[in-house]
Amino acid sequence: MGKLAFIFPGQGAQYVGMGKHIANEFRAADDIFTEASDALGFDMKKMIFESDDETLKITENTQPAILTASTACLQPLLENGVKADAVAGLSLGEYTAHVAAGTMSFKDAVRLVRKRGKFMQEAVPLGVGTMAAILGLDAKDVIDCCKTASEIGIVQPANFNCPGQLVVAGEIKAVEKVVELCREKGAKRSMLLPVSAPFHCSMLKPAGEKLAAELDRVKLGKMKLPVVTNVTAEYITDETKVKDLLIRQVSNSVLWENSINRMLDNGVDTFVEIGPGKVLSGFIKKINKEVRTFSIEDMDSMNKTLTELAG
Repeated sequence: MGKLAFIFPGQGAQYVGMGKHIANEFRAADDIFTEASDALGFDMKKMIFESDDETLKITENTQPAILTASTACLQPLLENGVKADAVAGLSLGEYTAHVAAGTMSFKDAVRLVRKRGKFMQEAVPLGVGTMAAILGLDAKDVIDCCKTASEIGIVQPANFNCPGQLVVAGEIKAVEKVVELCREKGAKRSMLLPVSAPFHCSMLKPAGEKLAAELDRVKLGKMKLPVVTNVTAEYITDETKVKDLLIRQVSNSVLWENSINRMLDNGVDTFVEIGPGKVLSGFIKKINKEVRTFSIEDMDSMNKTLTELAG
């Protein structure tokens, strides 16, 4: 019998109304939205269900919104007795993974990621940094392009998502140079992303320092499940290592492809993506076509997933 992993999405997956269907049907899911509102001091339901794309795009809104919707979508699985052998999340999603693992309470996590979003946005003034997606090139080629472009400014690999898909981050001119160099090397697509900050590169170190002060105030619980972390792509079961990894994660590359491969090597053959979108399932299929992937973001996807898992 293979193993099952829960995986949680990061920034960019958000949309107005995410989690609403499940919150309407499951009391435990609805309670998560109420808990988020209590923790943050504003109506989280109203913001997620009734606001607009521009409001949800603001980083300090996006991060708690996705964490809340993903944690709400997790509740029906728990109620139905579905158990994971491991959990992981892409960037922000790693916090949802820690909530699922029992490392931190939901209220602590939702407060933390709101501040994390604010700190990440403040670390680099608007108009200074950006990110770009590079499709159809080997990681080595993209890394070489970053080295060449770093002569004119900071630029580094930010996300290793899956074979042939990397994201780079840094100063605008240097990122634009990487886009140009990657096109010359034959990238299928090489384009700037509509983001407000250069996440997961050294320019975000000041955000990590501010986050460290906030993490100091949070009491972590015993981990009930191993979490595969973005920074090392390794399993961790010791909560004393968590804070340092979350601080480093802000300005380090997200090793998502390696994280999935680590779980595959450990016998995981079923992944359930919990929360808005199906981006992570798409990455996994590019890493290994044989594994089973499911997603849960509304009642239809939840019912389908529960039926398939029971079968």
